[in-house]
Amino acid sequence: MYERVVGVLSNFVDRSMIKEDSALVDDLGLSSLDVINIVAAFEDEFGIEVPDRVIPTLRTVKDITEYLEKNVE
Repeated sequence: MYERVVGVLSNFVDRSMIKEDSALVDDLGLSSLDVINIVAAFEDEFGIEVPDRVIPTLRTVKDITEYLEKNVE
C-alpha cells in the first residue's frame, strides 16, 4: 500500500522527498489546496470517498497509508 501511496504523491512532489513519516504540509511543502487535490487523487486511484471530516487527520504519508489500509478492500 505504501508504494501505491508514494506513486500518487509523486505526481505532486519529487519522489525522493517522500518518506513514511513526511508531513504533507511541513515536510513536503504542500498547501491546503494541494492536500485536497491529493485526497481527490487517492479517491480516484482507490475508488473510495474520503469524508471531509477525515481530511484534517491525514497529516503524514503514514496517516494516508494507514487510512487506506483500513478503508480499501
